[in-house]
Amino acid sequence: MLTHTSPTQHPHDDAPDTAEAFRRLAALPAGPERDALRDEIVEAWLPMADRLAGRFRSRGESLDDLRQVAALGLVKAVDRYDPELGNAFESYAVPTITGEIKRHFRDHMWTLHVPRRVQDLRNRVRFASQDLSQTISGRRPTVAEIAEHAKLSEEDVKTGLEALESFTALSLDAELPGSEDGYSLSDALGSPDPALDTVVDREAVKDRLAALPERERAILYMRFFSDMTQSRIAEELGISQMHVSRLISRCCGRVREQVMRDVA
Repeated sequence: MLTHTSPTQHPHDDAPDTAEAFRRLAALPAGPERDALRDEIVEAWLPMADRLAGRFRSRGESLDDLRQVAALGLVKAVDRYDPELGNAFESYAVPTITGEIKRHFRDHMWTLHVPRRVQDLRNRVRFASQDLSQTISGRRPTVAEIAEHAKLSEEDVKTGLEALESFTALSLDAELPGSEDGYSLSDALGSPDPALDTVVDREAVKDRLAALPERERAILYMRFFSDMTQSRIAEELGISQMHVSRLISRCCGRVREQVMRDVA
């Protein structure tokens, strides 16, 4: 049976006395008896793991998920702890569990992959801002104040402040602040310019059009760039509309044939 010791013997009030259990665990071979003792030790230390998880409850992750991550860290600590080194288990378990929780935030809570350096800057800036907020009233700490407190450059502080606002992604359907008509971020995004589809075609025919006779170039310009009707072009040039139609068809066919031959 595992027992709890008094607070004077451990730095944590919920630290059970498992020293003897760990010595027995280290001496037991793999098997059902060792597994049962291991589970008993883990269960005894779960209250401390839950308490450590509670420290991170206001950072956007559910407490139940944090408890599961902390329990995983506890299991790792139990499996890796060596009582022969002479250190108390909690001195090894606390940083192991805390590290597992922080790793969970780093690897799973960011919507986009962010370099570890930026994540570290975010944490240092956040802690510095919290410390300064207790001594500065009526305003937010300046970049210079945060930089001095956190011993960072102002450029690093700006990077950390940007990361503070980038932990999660904003939905494109989210309504923009101050909007009263449901105007969302997606409404502010641009769309592809349909003229881009014709860029390659225009470049491909440019030299061939330039090589056409002057009157044929003029007819194509009036039809496709000035958007004139065939009857209007015929009137402008003093020829029949049928003649204009034949010239346009012949020019387009010739240019298309030359371009396709170049591509082949």
